[in-house]
Amino acid sequence: MSAPADGPARRGVCLVIAAPSGAGKSTVARALLATEPELTVSVSATTRAPRPGEQDGVAYHFVTEDGFAALVDSGALLEWAQVFGRRYGTPRAPVEAALAAGRDLVFDIDWQGWRQLKAALPDDAVGVFILPPSLEALRIRLLKRAGDDPAEIARRMAAARAEIAHWHEFDHVVVNDALESCVADVRAVLHAARTATYRRPGAGDFLI
Repeated sequence: MSAPADGPARRGVCLVIAAPSGAGKSTVARALLATEPELTVSVSATTRAPRPGEQDGVAYHFVTEDGFAALVDSGALLEWAQVFGRRYGTPRAPVEAALAAGRDLVFDIDWQGWRQLKAALPDDAVGVFILPPSLEALRIRLLKRAGDDPAEIARRMAAARAEIAHWHEFDHVVVNDALESCVADVRAVLHAARTATYRRPGAGDFLI
């Protein structure tokens, strides 16, 4: 029997984790990154200015408005959106290079970005939507972030409801009522995606 051909054993995975603010998306992503050595963060491009301590190419790829427009016009972004007057998008080239090399990427994008990424990479993108255990639990979490400001809490809850309305568009949904089990569920989705038959085109070559 011949050995499998040299090269990556599989194609990489684009793991999209979406959730309303306060549902624990960032915490889940950090937990996965700490325990999954093949998983890295997809670095977005943005027109907003760097914050203190942020490095170009690490936190974001910081570009000008004209530079971002050129990326859009040339098709160099897999997805993009405008949020609070600033534009954010996913550069195509590094994602495609990572997938071809068998590396996995985790994405912190909303439902609009998920739609675009799924359309651009239908066989590579896997989406997980994280729900809070209840709207009241979410409100309590937001109170800890925003303080006791009724107007701000109302604004954030309205934004959360708008985001939650799109949960059914994702491949998987996980309720974050216990962080450990939530992380385990999202990890299970990632591991299952890695073993999808179409992602391992040469898996049976050694039998020939």
